[in-house]
Amino acid sequence: MQKLFVYANNYVQNSDWSMMALLKFCLFSMGLLLGIYLPEKKRKPAAVTAFCVFIATYIPLMADFIGSIRQYRQEHKDESL
Repeated sequence: MQKLFVYANNYVQNSDWSMMALLKFCLFSMGLLLGIYLPEKKRKPAAVTAFCVFIATYIPLMADFIGSIRQYRQEHKDESL
């Protein structure tokens, strides 16, 4: 399992933003397809779980992104954006 994480880290480091966007669209599409095939009575718990995971991952990602923007702007104060 540890090697899988090493491979994944290497892939992410060598990928550009467009490849990461494609990966996210792929995972989103897979999630939608799996959600379509859930039985009616199991859709609500799955939706609540998915929403919680989304919030738990979105907030740290956006905080990190905003931090990187602040750091970039601080390092490049003299240059116009």
